[in-house]
Amino acid sequence: MGKGRADGQVGGAAATGPATAHPAEPAADSPPVAVWSALRAHPFRFPFTRHSLRCGAYLSSGAVLGMLVTVLLVALTLAGLGLSVVGIGLPLLLAVALAGLPASALERRRIRLVEPHPVPDPHRALPGAGLRARLRTRLRERATWRELAHTALVGPALTAAGLGFTALLLFSAALVVSPVIVWALAPETVMLIPGHAVPGPLQALPATAVGLAGLLLAGYAGALLTTLQVRLARLMLGPREDDLGRQVLELTRSRARLADAFEAERRRIERDLHDGAQQQLVALTMTLGLAAHELRERAAGSPSADGHAAEDGATALVDRARTEARRALEQLRDLVRGIHPQVLTDHGLPAAVAEIALRHPVPVAIDLDLPGRLPGPVETTAYFTVTEALTNAAKHSGAGAIAVHGRVEAGRLVIQVTDDGCGGADPAAGAGLQGLADRAAILRGRLMVTSPSGGPTRLRLEVPCSGW
Repeated sequence: MGKGRADGQVGGAAATGPATAHPAEPAADSPPVAVWSALRAHPFRFPFTRHSLRCGAYLSSGAVLGMLVTVLLVALTLAGLGLSVVGIGLPLLLAVALAGLPASALERRRIRLVEPHPVPDPHRALPGAGLRARLRTRLRERATWRELAHTALVGPALTAAGLGFTALLLFSAALVVSPVIVWALAPETVMLIPGHAVPGPLQALPATAVGLAGLLLAGYAGALLTTLQVRLARLMLGPREDDLGRQVLELTRSRARLADAFEAERRRIERDLHDGAQQQLVALTMTLGLAAHELRERAAGSPSADGHAAEDGATALVDRARTEARRALEQLRDLVRGIHPQVLTDHGLPAAVAEIALRHPVPVAIDLDLPGRLPGPVETTAYFTVTEALTNAAKHSGAGAIAVHGRVEAGRLVIQVTDDGCGGADPAAGAGLQGLADRAAILRGRLMVTSPSGGPTRLRLEVPCSGW
């Protein structure tokens, strides 16, 4: 079956189906939060680093945006509930349900202030989809409801924490510069603590010390709050394994539907050729045969030697045309059989494989013990796999005998084709085996080729029989 590499598994990764899919950012393998790593690496120097400044900008901006989003959500919810009795409020409630989408998208972008690793978008890409299709898809995704929960429930708590941090930061900064404030406002009375006037800048120096301690505390508090928010964002705004598993399952189903549509088109072409062009060629062959018979009768009854010779020439041309039409008919039948054999549709896989073996130049021993008919896609995949294996063995291996063995084991069809040829088959040498591996992958199966130098070559197909 070809020449080259000793052995291999064709499409092994693809053939395993959804199990090969890995999330872009699995929860178990999430990278550490950059702010937390910086805090642990330099705990005493952290409040004076750029990480602390970034945390302050992130938390303060989040507090402002959080207040705006919370007010907007409350207003939309109240308006939607109040107007729902007349039907006008339903679009507003739909807007509330989808409010987490833009809010979470903005939050994923804001995280880049403090985190070099972005939080991936958990939603499916919908290129070319209309508005209704997009809304229907988004409402069915679990990520949409996680984002809404983050925006409506977690968001207010994080906003309150951000406001507290911002207040601590501003108050501490005001205490640090309090001597300057007292000096600038003199001789006006300044009270840093209600009921206690500060007579001069020197008396405000203790407040400066308190302010520096507050800034130090704000630096550490900002790191902890930022770490908490980043982890919550990864948990609620990023993809999960079950989301990606559903996407892979939907992709697998989509590929299966495409394969079914392709197979239906193949059968339509086969039917059109069988019922159209093939029947016309049969009719043409019969017409030419009748014409040749008529010319022979005329030649036999013609008294003229020239007329006899002319009719003999015409008869030869008609015979030649009849031979060419018969040859075209045979080629067309082979083409139709290659597109989709009728015997496979009518009698199943064992009969179709037996028909191949009868026409094969190398002796083929068949041992197929199957419990009745199998699902159509499974039979088609197995048939073309056996056909490709027998063709490769005849062309490349120099085999003297081929064996085809097939059983249904634990709900899976297992087909093995073995030849005693020279071996050295390379699964990647051509598109034939790779195409069969892709077809098997659509059915959540796999195709394996083992071909050591010197032989034998074994091709093994495993395809689940359930779910089709």
